[in-house]
Amino acid sequence: MQINGTNISDFYIAGISYKKIEAETRGQFAISPDQYQSLIVQAPSFGINEFFVLSTCNRTEIYGFSQDAHQLINLLCSQTVGKAGSFLTSGYVKRGEAAIRHLFEVGAGLDSQILGDYEIIGQIKSAVKVAKQNGFIGAFLERLVNAVLQSSKAIKNQTVLSGGTVSVSFAAVHYIRENISAIADKKILLIGTGKIGRSTCKNLVDYLKTDNITLINRTTDRAKELADELGVAHGTSDQIADLARQADIILVATNAEEPVLLTEHLVGSTEKWIIDLSVPCNVEKSAALLDHVRLINVDELSKLKDETLARRQAEVPKAVTILNGYIEEFLNWYEMRKHVPVLKAVKTKLEEIQSCKFYLQSFPLPHHQKQSADQKIQRVINGMASKLRVQNHRGCHYIEAINEYIATGSA
Repeated sequence: MQINGTNISDFYIAGISYKKIEAETRGQFAISPDQYQSLIVQAPSFGINEFFVLSTCNRTEIYGFSQDAHQLINLLCSQTVGKAGSFLTSGYVKRGEAAIRHLFEVGAGLDSQILGDYEIIGQIKSAVKVAKQNGFIGAFLERLVNAVLQSSKAIKNQTVLSGGTVSVSFAAVHYIRENISAIADKKILLIGTGKIGRSTCKNLVDYLKTDNITLINRTTDRAKELADELGVAHGTSDQIADLARQADIILVATNAEEPVLLTEHLVGSTEKWIIDLSVPCNVEKSAALLDHVRLINVDELSKLKDETLARRQAEVPKAVTILNGYIEEFLNWYEMRKHVPVLKAVKTKLEEIQSCKFYLQSFPLPHHQKQSADQKIQRVINGMASKLRVQNHRGCHYIEAINEYIATGSA
Protein backbone atom coordinates (compact mmCIF):
# COMPACT_ATOMS: atom_id res chain seq x y z
CA MET A 1 0.00 0.00 0.00
CA GLN A 2 1.35 3.40 -0.97
CA ILE A 3 0.72 6.45 1.23
CA ASN A 4 0.09 9.83 -0.38
CA GLY A 5 1.20 13.05 1.31
CA THR A 6 -2.22 14.07 2.57
CA ASN A 7 -2.15 13.09 6.25
CA ILE A 8 0.39 14.63 8.58
CA SER A 9 0.38 11.54 10.80
CA ASP A 10 1.88 9.56 7.89
CA PHE A 11 4.88 11.89 7.64
CA TYR A 12 8.09 10.48 9.15
CA ILE A 13 11.76 11.26 9.44
CA ALA A 14 14.23 8.51 10.28
CA GLY A 15 17.89 9.28 10.69
CA ILE A 16 21.25 8.96 12.36
CA SER A 17 23.51 11.86 13.27
CA TYR A 18 26.67 12.97 15.02
CA LYS A 19 24.76 13.16 18.34
CA LYS A 20 24.98 9.41 18.92
CA ILE A 21 27.19 7.96 16.20
CA GLU A 22 30.82 8.62 15.34
CA ALA A 23 31.89 9.47 11.78
CA GLU A 24 33.10 5.95 10.93
CA THR A 25 29.73 4.35 11.70
CA ARG A 26 27.79 7.21 10.06
CA GLY A 27 29.76 6.47 6.94
CA GLN A 28 28.09 3.06 6.70
CA PHE A 29 24.78 4.85 6.06
CA ALA A 30 26.01 7.68 3.83
CA ILE A 31 24.20 7.96 0.49
CA SER A 32 26.11 8.81 -2.67
CA PRO A 33 24.42 10.32 -5.77
CA ASP A 34 24.37 6.90 -7.45
CA GLN A 35 22.81 5.30 -4.37
CA TYR A 36 20.20 8.07 -4.26
CA GLN A 37 19.19 7.24 -7.83
CA SER A 38 18.89 3.58 -6.85
CA LEU A 39 16.64 4.54 -3.93
CA ILE A 40 14.39 6.45 -6.33
CA VAL A 41 14.11 3.41 -8.58
CA GLN A 42 13.37 1.10 -5.62
CA ALA A 43 11.00 3.38 -3.68
CA PRO A 44 7.69 2.25 -5.28
CA SER A 45 8.44 -1.40 -4.47
CA PHE A 46 8.77 -0.36 -0.80
CA GLY A 47 5.41 1.42 -0.92
CA ILE A 48 6.99 4.90 -0.92
CA ASN A 49 6.01 7.55 -3.44
CA GLU A 50 6.99 10.76 -1.60
CA PHE A 51 10.40 11.10 0.05
CA PHE A 52 13.85 12.65 -0.06
CA VAL A 53 17.19 11.77 1.53
CA LEU A 54 19.57 14.19 3.25
CA SER A 55 23.09 12.79 3.53
CA THR A 56 25.86 15.02 4.89
CA CYS A 57 28.99 14.65 6.99
CA ASN A 58 26.79 15.10 10.09
CA ARG A 59 23.75 12.99 9.30
CA THR A 60 21.84 10.66 7.02
CA GLU A 61 18.08 11.20 7.15
CA ILE A 62 15.16 10.02 5.07
CA TYR A 63 11.96 12.09 5.07
CA GLY A 64 8.73 10.84 3.59
CA PHE A 65 5.22 9.45 3.80
CA SER A 66 4.73 5.81 4.80
CA GLN A 67 2.62 3.45 6.88
CA ASP A 68 5.43 3.36 9.44
CA ALA A 69 9.07 4.37 9.74
CA HIS A 70 10.30 0.85 8.98
CA GLN A 71 9.31 1.26 5.33
CA LEU A 72 11.56 4.30 4.99
CA ILE A 73 14.41 2.72 6.93
CA ASN A 74 14.28 -0.48 4.89
CA LEU A 75 14.31 1.53 1.67
CA LEU A 76 17.31 3.59 2.81
CA CYS A 77 19.28 0.60 4.07
CA SER A 78 18.66 -1.33 0.87
CA GLN A 79 21.48 0.78 -0.59
CA THR A 80 23.83 1.19 2.40
CA VAL A 81 26.60 -0.89 3.92
CA GLY A 82 24.92 -0.53 7.30
CA LYS A 83 21.89 -2.69 8.05
CA ALA A 84 18.38 -1.66 9.07
CA GLY A 85 18.70 -3.26 12.53
CA SER A 86 21.81 -1.21 13.32
CA PHE A 87 20.11 1.92 12.00
CA LEU A 88 17.13 1.38 14.31
CA THR A 89 19.42 0.85 17.31
CA SER A 90 21.55 3.90 16.64
CA GLY A 91 19.06 6.27 15.06
CA TYR A 92 15.89 8.21 15.76
CA VAL A 93 12.40 8.42 14.35
CA LYS A 94 10.02 11.38 14.47
CA ARG A 95 6.46 11.57 13.21
CA GLY A 96 3.94 14.24 12.26
CA GLU A 97 4.51 17.64 13.85
CA ALA A 98 7.70 16.41 15.57
CA ALA A 99 9.14 15.44 12.17
CA ILE A 100 8.16 18.82 10.74
CA ARG A 101 9.85 20.69 13.61
CA HIS A 102 12.97 18.57 13.18
CA LEU A 103 13.34 19.58 9.52
CA PHE A 104 12.89 23.25 10.44
CA GLU A 105 15.61 22.94 13.10
CA VAL A 106 17.96 21.16 10.70
CA GLY A 107 17.40 23.84 8.05
CA ALA A 108 18.09 26.61 10.56
CA GLY A 109 21.41 25.09 11.62
CA LEU A 110 20.07 24.50 15.14
CA ASP A 111 20.73 20.77 14.84
CA SER A 112 24.11 21.06 13.10
CA GLN A 113 27.32 19.72 14.54
CA ILE A 114 28.64 23.27 14.31
CA LEU A 115 25.78 25.47 15.49
CA GLY A 116 24.37 27.73 12.78
CA ASP A 117 26.20 25.98 9.94
CA TYR A 118 24.46 27.53 6.92
CA GLU A 119 25.86 25.01 4.40
CA ILE A 120 23.00 22.66 5.33
CA ILE A 121 20.52 24.77 3.35
CA GLY A 122 22.32 24.08 0.07
CA GLN A 123 22.39 20.39 0.94
CA ILE A 124 18.62 20.35 1.61
CA LYS A 125 17.95 22.13 -1.69
CA SER A 126 20.07 19.61 -3.60
CA ALA A 127 18.45 16.62 -1.90
CA VAL A 128 14.92 17.83 -2.62
CA LYS A 129 15.78 18.82 -6.19
CA VAL A 130 16.80 15.25 -7.03
CA ALA A 131 13.59 13.84 -5.53
CA LYS A 132 11.41 16.45 -7.25
CA GLN A 133 12.98 15.85 -10.66
CA ASN A 134 11.95 12.22 -10.28
CA GLY A 135 8.38 12.93 -9.15
CA PHE A 136 8.77 12.18 -5.43
CA ILE A 137 7.89 15.61 -4.03
CA GLY A 138 4.16 16.34 -3.61
CA ALA A 139 2.33 19.50 -2.53
CA PHE A 140 2.92 18.88 1.20
CA LEU A 141 6.68 18.33 0.94
CA GLU A 142 7.14 21.21 -1.50
CA ARG A 143 5.28 23.61 0.77
CA LEU A 144 7.15 22.31 3.83
CA VAL A 145 10.60 22.66 2.27
CA ASN A 146 9.80 26.15 0.98
CA ALA A 147 8.72 27.16 4.51
CA VAL A 148 11.96 25.71 5.91
CA LEU A 149 14.02 27.69 3.39
CA GLN A 150 12.11 30.90 4.19
CA SER A 151 12.54 30.43 7.94
CA SER A 152 16.25 29.73 7.54
CA LYS A 153 16.66 32.92 5.49
CA ALA A 154 14.73 34.93 8.11
CA ILE A 155 16.94 33.59 10.90
CA LYS A 156 20.08 34.39 8.94
CA ASN A 157 18.86 37.94 8.28
CA GLN A 158 17.41 38.68 11.72
CA THR A 159 19.95 36.97 14.00
CA VAL A 160 23.68 36.23 14.08
CA LEU A 161 23.13 32.50 14.50
CA SER A 162 25.13 32.01 11.32
CA GLY A 163 27.31 35.07 11.96
CA GLY A 164 31.07 34.86 11.78
CA THR A 165 32.76 32.26 9.65
CA VAL A 166 32.29 28.85 11.21
CA SER A 167 31.53 25.77 9.14
CA VAL A 168 33.13 22.37 8.71
CA SER A 169 35.39 23.75 5.98
CA PHE A 170 36.35 26.81 8.02
CA ALA A 171 36.82 24.65 11.13
CA ALA A 172 39.50 22.77 9.18
CA VAL A 173 41.28 26.01 8.35
CA HIS A 174 40.96 27.20 11.96
CA TYR A 175 42.48 23.91 13.15
CA ILE A 176 45.44 24.33 10.80
CA ARG A 177 45.97 27.92 11.91
CA GLU A 178 45.89 26.99 15.62
CA ASN A 179 48.01 23.84 15.45
CA ILE A 180 50.52 24.21 12.63
CA SER A 181 53.27 26.83 12.50
CA ALA A 182 54.97 28.39 9.47
CA ILE A 183 51.99 27.66 7.25
CA ALA A 184 53.37 29.67 4.34
CA ASP A 185 56.19 27.12 4.04
CA LYS A 186 53.89 24.11 4.11
CA LYS A 187 52.75 22.28 0.98
CA ILE A 188 48.99 21.68 1.05
CA LEU A 189 47.21 19.00 -0.96
CA LEU A 190 43.40 19.23 -1.24
CA ILE A 191 41.68 16.16 -2.66
CA GLY A 192 38.10 16.80 -3.84
CA THR A 193 36.73 20.06 -5.26
CA GLY A 194 33.00 19.62 -4.68
CA LYS A 195 31.05 22.06 -2.53
CA ILE A 196 33.00 21.41 0.69
CA GLY A 197 36.33 21.16 -1.11
CA ARG A 198 35.70 24.43 -2.97
CA SER A 199 34.74 26.19 0.26
CA THR A 200 37.79 24.78 2.04
CA CYS A 201 40.14 25.93 -0.68
CA LYS A 202 38.72 29.46 -0.63
CA ASN A 203 39.12 29.58 3.15
CA LEU A 204 42.71 28.38 2.87
CA VAL A 205 43.50 31.20 0.44
CA ASP A 206 41.51 33.91 2.23
CA TYR A 207 42.32 33.17 5.87
CA LEU A 208 45.72 31.47 5.77
CA LYS A 209 47.00 33.75 2.99
CA THR A 210 48.66 30.88 1.19
CA ASP A 211 48.60 29.72 -2.41
CA ASN A 212 50.97 26.79 -1.84
CA ILE A 213 48.06 24.47 -2.62
CA THR A 214 47.56 21.67 -5.14
CA LEU A 215 44.06 20.48 -6.03
CA ILE A 216 43.06 17.01 -7.19
CA ASN A 217 39.60 15.93 -8.27
CA ARG A 218 38.21 12.82 -9.93
CA THR A 219 37.28 15.12 -12.82
CA THR A 220 40.52 16.96 -13.62
CA ASP A 221 38.78 19.80 -15.48
CA ARG A 222 36.88 20.69 -12.32
CA ALA A 223 40.10 20.88 -10.30
CA LYS A 224 41.75 22.98 -13.01
CA GLU A 225 38.80 25.40 -13.13
CA LEU A 226 38.98 26.08 -9.37
CA ALA A 227 42.80 26.21 -9.42
CA ASP A 228 42.74 28.84 -12.17
CA GLU A 229 40.10 30.84 -10.29
CA LEU A 230 42.09 30.92 -7.03
CA GLY A 231 45.62 31.00 -8.43
CA VAL A 232 46.77 27.61 -7.11
CA ALA A 233 48.08 24.42 -8.72
CA HIS A 234 46.24 21.28 -9.72
CA GLY A 235 47.12 17.68 -10.42
CA THR A 236 45.45 14.50 -11.67
CA SER A 237 44.05 11.52 -9.78
CA ASP A 238 46.93 9.28 -10.81
CA GLN A 239 49.33 11.69 -9.08
CA ILE A 240 47.80 11.24 -5.61
CA ALA A 241 50.60 9.03 -4.31
CA ASP A 242 53.42 11.36 -5.42
CA LEU A 243 51.65 14.56 -4.32
CA ALA A 244 50.65 13.04 -0.97
CA ARG A 245 54.26 12.13 -0.18
CA GLN A 246 55.38 15.68 -0.97
CA ALA A 247 52.61 17.41 1.02
CA ASP A 248 52.86 18.57 4.63
CA ILE A 249 49.08 19.03 5.03
CA ILE A 250 46.45 16.95 3.24
CA LEU A 251 42.73 17.69 3.26
CA VAL A 252 40.32 15.12 1.85
CA ALA A 253 36.80 16.19 0.84
CA THR A 254 35.77 13.55 -1.67
CA ASN A 255 32.81 11.68 -0.09
CA ALA A 256 33.62 8.57 -2.12
CA GLU A 257 32.30 5.17 -1.08
CA GLU A 258 35.86 3.85 -0.53
CA PRO A 259 39.04 5.55 0.77
CA VAL A 260 40.92 7.60 -1.83
CA LEU A 261 43.97 8.36 0.32
CA LEU A 262 45.63 5.05 1.19
CA THR A 263 48.22 4.10 3.79
CA GLU A 264 50.60 3.07 1.02
CA HIS A 265 50.53 6.67 -0.27
CA LEU A 266 52.03 7.83 3.04
CA VAL A 267 54.52 5.15 4.02
CA GLY A 268 58.12 6.41 4.20
CA SER A 269 57.20 10.07 3.80
CA THR A 270 57.70 13.12 6.03
CA GLU A 271 55.52 14.25 8.97
CA LYS A 272 51.94 14.96 7.87
CA TRP A 273 48.74 16.48 9.10
CA ILE A 274 45.70 14.90 7.42
CA ILE A 275 42.17 16.29 7.80
CA ASP A 276 39.37 14.05 6.52
CA LEU A 277 36.22 16.07 5.82
CA SER A 278 34.45 13.10 4.21
CA VAL A 279 31.70 10.81 5.45
CA PRO A 280 32.25 7.94 4.99
CA CYS A 281 35.90 8.49 5.88
CA ASN A 282 37.99 8.67 2.72
CA VAL A 283 41.37 8.22 4.38
CA GLU A 284 42.30 4.60 4.98
CA LYS A 285 41.89 3.88 8.68
CA SER A 286 45.32 2.27 9.09
CA ALA A 287 46.99 5.54 8.04
CA ALA A 288 46.41 6.78 11.59
CA LEU A 289 48.77 4.07 12.86
CA LEU A 290 51.77 5.63 11.07
CA ASP A 291 53.98 7.47 13.56
CA HIS A 292 54.47 10.48 11.29
CA VAL A 293 50.75 10.96 10.54
CA ARG A 294 48.24 12.99 12.58
CA LEU A 295 44.73 12.21 11.31
CA ILE A 296 41.73 14.43 12.18
CA ASN A 297 38.11 13.80 11.15
CA VAL A 298 34.92 15.90 11.14
CA ASP A 299 33.97 14.92 14.68
CA GLU A 300 37.22 16.30 16.08
CA LEU A 301 36.78 19.51 14.08
CA SER A 302 33.28 20.00 15.50
CA LYS A 303 34.73 20.39 19.00
CA LEU A 304 36.04 23.78 17.96
CA LYS A 305 34.97 26.35 20.56
CA ASP A 306 35.55 30.06 20.12
CA GLU A 307 33.90 33.44 20.58
CA THR A 308 31.92 33.08 17.36
CA LEU A 309 30.21 29.91 18.60
CA ALA A 310 29.50 31.54 21.97
CA ARG A 311 27.76 34.45 20.21
CA ARG A 312 25.76 31.99 18.13
CA GLN A 313 24.59 30.11 21.21
CA ALA A 314 23.20 33.34 22.64
CA GLU A 315 21.08 33.76 19.49
CA VAL A 316 19.32 30.40 19.81
CA PRO A 317 16.22 31.69 21.70
CA LYS A 318 15.65 34.40 19.08
CA ALA A 319 16.06 31.86 16.27
CA VAL A 320 13.60 29.46 17.92
CA THR A 321 11.00 32.24 18.21
CA ILE A 322 11.29 32.97 14.48
CA LEU A 323 11.14 29.25 13.74
CA ASN A 324 7.97 28.79 15.79
CA GLY A 325 6.22 31.46 13.73
CA TYR A 326 6.97 29.68 10.47
CA ILE A 327 6.00 26.30 11.89
CA GLU A 328 2.65 27.68 13.06
CA GLU A 329 2.05 29.25 9.66
CA PHE A 330 2.79 25.94 7.92
CA LEU A 331 0.51 23.97 10.25
CA ASN A 332 -2.28 26.51 9.64
CA TRP A 333 -1.84 25.96 5.90
CA TYR A 334 -2.04 22.21 6.43
CA GLU A 335 -5.23 22.54 8.49
CA MET A 336 -6.84 24.70 5.82
CA ARG A 337 -5.74 22.28 3.10
CA LYS A 338 -7.67 19.53 4.89
CA HIS A 339 -10.83 21.65 4.70
CA VAL A 340 -10.58 22.56 1.02
CA PRO A 341 -13.13 19.92 -0.15
CA VAL A 342 -15.84 21.06 2.29
CA LEU A 343 -15.16 24.74 1.57
CA LYS A 344 -15.51 24.08 -2.16
CA ALA A 345 -18.73 22.17 -1.55
CA VAL A 346 -20.22 25.06 0.46
CA LYS A 347 -19.17 27.59 -2.15
CA THR A 348 -20.81 25.52 -4.88
CA LYS A 349 -24.01 25.27 -2.83
CA LEU A 350 -24.08 29.04 -2.22
CA GLU A 351 -23.63 29.67 -5.93
CA GLU A 352 -26.53 27.32 -6.62
CA ILE A 353 -28.67 29.20 -4.09
CA GLN A 354 -27.69 32.53 -5.64
CA SER A 355 -28.92 31.36 -9.07
CA CYS A 356 -32.04 29.61 -7.72
CA LYS A 357 -35.31 31.05 -9.12
CA PHE A 358 -36.97 31.11 -5.69
CA TYR A 359 -34.01 32.93 -4.13
CA LEU A 360 -33.89 35.46 -6.96
CA GLN A 361 -37.61 36.17 -6.53
CA SER A 362 -37.14 36.67 -2.79
CA PHE A 363 -33.91 38.68 -3.05
CA PRO A 364 -33.73 40.24 -6.53
CA LEU A 365 -30.24 41.45 -7.42
CA PRO A 366 -29.58 43.82 -10.35
CA HIS A 367 -27.22 42.39 -12.95
CA HIS A 368 -24.60 45.04 -12.31
CA GLN A 369 -24.37 43.85 -8.67
CA LYS A 370 -23.36 40.31 -9.64
CA GLN A 371 -19.80 41.01 -8.46
CA SER A 372 -21.16 42.00 -5.04
CA ALA A 373 -22.90 38.63 -4.79
CA ASP A 374 -19.63 36.84 -5.57
CA GLN A 375 -17.87 38.92 -2.93
CA LYS A 376 -20.59 38.07 -0.42
CA ILE A 377 -20.12 34.35 -1.10
CA GLN A 378 -16.36 34.71 -0.61
CA ARG A 379 -16.87 36.57 2.68
CA VAL A 380 -19.05 33.73 3.97
CA ILE A 381 -16.46 31.15 2.86
CA ASN A 382 -13.64 33.08 4.53
CA GLY A 383 -15.63 33.24 7.77
CA MET A 384 -16.29 29.51 7.63
CA ALA A 385 -12.58 28.85 6.99
CA SER A 386 -11.64 30.86 10.09
CA LYS A 387 -14.10 28.89 12.23
CA LEU A 388 -12.83 25.56 10.90
CA ARG A 389 -9.28 26.57 11.81
CA VAL A 390 -10.37 27.01 15.43
CA GLN A 391 -12.91 24.21 15.76
CA ASN A 392 -13.46 21.41 13.27
CA HIS A 393 -17.27 21.10 13.30
CA ARG A 394 -17.69 20.77 9.54
CA GLY A 395 -21.39 19.94 9.43
CA CYS A 396 -22.38 22.71 11.84
CA HIS A 397 -20.30 25.31 10.00
CA TYR A 398 -21.73 24.10 6.66
CA ILE A 399 -25.31 24.78 7.81
CA GLU A 400 -24.31 28.01 9.54
CA ALA A 401 -22.68 29.35 6.36
CA ILE A 402 -25.80 28.70 4.28
CA ASN A 403 -28.06 30.25 6.94
CA GLU A 404 -25.81 33.29 7.15
CA TYR A 405 -25.89 33.77 3.40
CA ILE A 406 -29.69 33.51 3.20
CA ALA A 407 -30.27 35.65 6.32
CA THR A 408 -28.25 38.57 4.93
CA GLY A 409 -30.41 38.72 1.82
CA SER A 410 -29.21 40.60 -1.28
CA ALA A 411 -25.62 41.33 -0.33
